Amino acid sequence: MAESLTVARPYAQAVFLFASQHHTLKDWSEMLQLLAAAAANPQMADMIDNPQLTEVQVADLFVGVGGDRLNEKCHNFIRLLAENRRLHVLPDIAALFEIQRRAAEQTVKAELVTAFPARESQQTAVIEALKKRLQLDIELECSTDPALLGGAIIRAGDLVIDGSVRGKLERLGTALMH
Repeated sequence: MAESLTVARPYAQAVFLFASQHHTLKDWSEMLQLLAAAAANPQMADMIDNPQLTEVQVADLFVGVGGDRLNEKCHNFIRLLAENRRLHVLPDIAALFEIQRRAAEQTVKAELVTAFPARESQQTAVIEALKKRLQLDIELECSTDPALLGGAIIRAGDLVIDGSVRGKLERLGTALMH
């Protein structure tokens, strides 16, 4: 894992610098997410490692998967990764790029996990509270986990707020044990 991140970091930094200079952070984010998903696919991973395919053939395969959602600069990037046998680190490149993009845009990705689907008013309240606390814009993703019983868990960067009923019961049980 650490080795993969070490290999991916210079590529992510180069793409981020290029996208920043050309004001195309969002476009590159979308293209890299698409490529990362393709590279993470087990069948594509087999193609990347297939010794019977040339680098050009593997690069063309990725370009074909992306279709018209990839621009010419991205095609060149894919070819560069293929030439250097680095297509397998695309998921790490995409993840590192997203970290840099969010930092540049002063945003953080937050996750709201609730026992039942969160209403829009609840989502808005969470976004506003996190904005105030973190002094950053918030990209909120919501999901449900019936095992929580009630309440919510909020994750934003290193911050975790467990206000779930399950979490409260666990803390109560721990307190009673001591």
